[in-house]
Amino acid sequence: MASSDTATSAGPVGPPIATARPNRARVVAGVLVTAAVVSAGAYRFANAGTESTDDAFVEGRVMPVAARVQGQVSRVLVKDNQAVNEGDVLVELDPADLQARADVAAADLLSAQAQHDASQAQLALAEKNIAANLQQAEGGLGQASGSVESSKASLEQARADVAAAESRLSLAETELKRSSALVATNSVSRADLDAKQAQFDQAKASLEQAKARFSSTKANIDTSVGGVTLAKGRFLAAQTGPQQLAAAQAAVGVAAARVKQAEAAKTLADLNLGYTKLRAPAKGVVARRNVEVGQLVDPSRPLMAIVPLDDVWVIANFKEDQLRDMKPGAHATIEIDAFSGEKLPAHVESLAGGTGSRFALLPPDNASGNFVKVVQRLPVLLRLDNQPKVQLRPGMSAVVRVTVKD
Repeated sequence: MASSDTATSAGPVGPPIATARPNRARVVAGVLVTAAVVSAGAYRFANAGTESTDDAFVEGRVMPVAARVQGQVSRVLVKDNQAVNEGDVLVELDPADLQARADVAAADLLSAQAQHDASQAQLALAEKNIAANLQQAEGGLGQASGSVESSKASLEQARADVAAAESRLSLAETELKRSSALVATNSVSRADLDAKQAQFDQAKASLEQAKARFSSTKANIDTSVGGVTLAKGRFLAAQTGPQQLAAAQAAVGVAAARVKQAEAAKTLADLNLGYTKLRAPAKGVVARRNVEVGQLVDPSRPLMAIVPLDDVWVIANFKEDQLRDMKPGAHATIEIDAFSGEKLPAHVESLAGGTGSRFALLPPDNASGNFVKVVQRLPVLLRLDNQPKVQLRPGMSAVVRVTVKD
């Protein structure tokens, strides 16, 4: 009977244990499925109306620093990753050659200015001489013309004097012949004949004198005519004053142009001398420094780069099927891999004009070969709404989530 109780009491214990294990497994499985469904639903609810991608990175400006003139490096004043301010001297070149060129340019400028001053003085002198010569030539021409007219009047007077002297000589000769005849007949005295002879001689001398005066007056007319011709020549020469003045003014203009040319050459030489000091174009951090003292540099090769850290943005490459409702101004959140847990508010600023493959070095040509459709990605530029507390640097990876629907 004891064995029977034992058997009876032991009998009902086994089956409940066997049935409890399957029930517990079903419960656990149900809980897990429920949790999965709830999580999926919560995830879908939380991400409803948003598009996200982890194909995103921080972008910024990289400003190359290169020499603007050829030269040898004398000093390098910065190190890699050093913070600099705008205008800080980064590299210095040996200025000896450029200083000599600047001195030559300064000397050329002084010479050009001296030539300009001399041409201006010559212009002022030409203006005075031209006016004086013209006035003198006009006076000489008037005087010569007056002399000719006076000589012509004197010539007419001399011609009249010759005619009068000839008449007096003819009368004296007639009276002398008459007196000679009368003296032969003793009608007049010998003294009267001598008087007539004296009158004849005097009339003859007066004729010779009148002829001499006529010849002299005629010679004076020829001289006066020559003087008029000479005065006309001087007057015509003086009338070329405007052309001479224009030539002097042109010389001043050429000298002024040479001064400007020399000034430009000096300015260029001074600029090249100033380019021996390479300065930071903006506030930022030195990157990719590849310059050393003694190196010969030229404008064709950058020496370093400056990266401004206060002007960064994010480029997110979304798939083309995520862009349907994405527009500029849409709200977004950005998580930087380097600062996990930091959610930075941002907004969509713009969408690129084409996909990344379209601007690749070798764009795909779907018209050649076999076509395989590949989902393309379009770069989207996002700006941070506020200045982040963390320091973002170009190239950092990010996860971007954009709200496309409320």
